[in-house]
Amino acid sequence: MKRLEAANLTAPGVAHGFFGHEGGVSTGLYAALNCGPGSKDAPEAVAENRRRVAAELGGELGAAELVSLSQIHSPIVHTLDSAPQQRLEGDAMVTATPGLALGILTADCAPVLLAEPRARVIGAAHAGWKGALDGVLEATLDAMEKLGADRGQIVAAVGPCISQGNYEVGWDFRDRFLEQGLRNRKFFIPSGREGHYRFDLEDYAAHRLTNAGIASVEKIGICTYPPENGFFSFRRTTHAGEPDYGRQVSAILLNP
Repeated sequence: MKRLEAANLTAPGVAHGFFGHEGGVSTGLYAALNCGPGSKDAPEAVAENRRRVAAELGGELGAAELVSLSQIHSPIVHTLDSAPQQRLEGDAMVTATPGLALGILTADCAPVLLAEPRARVIGAAHAGWKGALDGVLEATLDAMEKLGADRGQIVAAVGPCISQGNYEVGWDFRDRFLEQGLRNRKFFIPSGREGHYRFDLEDYAAHRLTNAGIASVEKIGICTYPPENGFFSFRRTTHAGEPDYGRQVSAILLNP
């Protein structure tokens, strides 16, 4: 099972991981650790993959329950004190409850995991371009503060996502960002096609977090597009003309 960790999230009582597609039971397009209930994969395979991730995070300290959302590219944040009975719509979660593994599903968008170890408050956010632009990361920090976190002590990591070199967008996409300030030009470089640019999602997410005044931001710095990197990619699937794709999970947990 491929599990990447960020140095700044390594703290007593906090477990986390950015998981790739290795180590699961799914087959075909979804091989092997597809954790996305929204895919057309066999539900029993997805359930087993999610169980394996929860067991990996819980380790010897106890069972963990993996919770994820029906993600809609929004700034909606849910504060959880127990696992919901059904999947909630939204794009971020925060909790101060041990045993809840907050999971973000991605296939090119940026997963962001956050922790305030002193207050024992954690968060997880799905930062696609639209959610990041609309403030999902700042909304997650606000929700963590309401649980007692000190913003100046919060640390965050931006996980594997599509890199600037593989993320070509049109001028209308770029204009959405420039409407929030011309300083956002720095996240775009010209591509080889007229009227097209390449967007740096990872840097943009990290910029929003840094500007929000947290203690530190770490970037994992791995692109999800190249198949050899070991991650699912919506854009790669689209370019290949495949009918569906898996989702990797990034998750964070407070141990008892």
